[in-house]
Amino acid sequence: MEIDMTQGYSYPFIEQDRMEGEAIEALKASSQQSIPDADRWLDEELKRNIVLTSIDSVISWARRSSLWPAICFPACCAFELIAANASRFDLSRFGMEILRASPRQADLMITAGTLTWKMAPQVKRIYEQMAEPKWVIAMGACGISGGIFRSSYNVVPGYNRLIPVDVYVPGCPPRPEALLYGIEMLRNKMSKSSTIVI
Repeated sequence: MEIDMTQGYSYPFIEQDRMEGEAIEALKASSQQSIPDADRWLDEELKRNIVLTSIDSVISWARRSSLWPAICFPACCAFELIAANASRFDLSRFGMEILRASPRQADLMITAGTLTWKMAPQVKRIYEQMAEPKWVIAMGACGISGGIFRSSYNVVPGYNRLIPVDVYVPGCPPRPEALLYGIEMLRNKMSKSSTIVI
């Protein structure tokens, strides 16, 4: 298809050239100074990405965000522990989704259930095999004081007679919410502890 050149343009060529020339000259006149680089983003980037903290804070954050529990004689409390580990209460949000089979891979011992004096050396051995730093939660009445069997001649009246206990979670058995509260108390305790020994 050919362009019909018989019809005139709305502007003559000379007028169109003059208008373009004026627009270019106006642009040149307004562009004599260079536009400064908006480098404020450099400072904003630094402000957003630099965190001043201490080594203690970073290490305790990492430790409390990835607790690796070992279970010791859970007995009746096992059902509540299983419920706490299931999807409704979700222990995995604390980095605790895998219950360790070996004490050498764990840093948290959750003790529960009636402990007899005959089994006490094994519990102490399990605790000693855990790597430092290590923490203990005594879950349930049996773990705290021996429970309903505390007056028996062969029952240890609480795990704190053998190993140091950091948090006590009372109940017979305690509900999953109570265990989660105890874990949160332990995490708060961990955040306040110092990792540097002078």
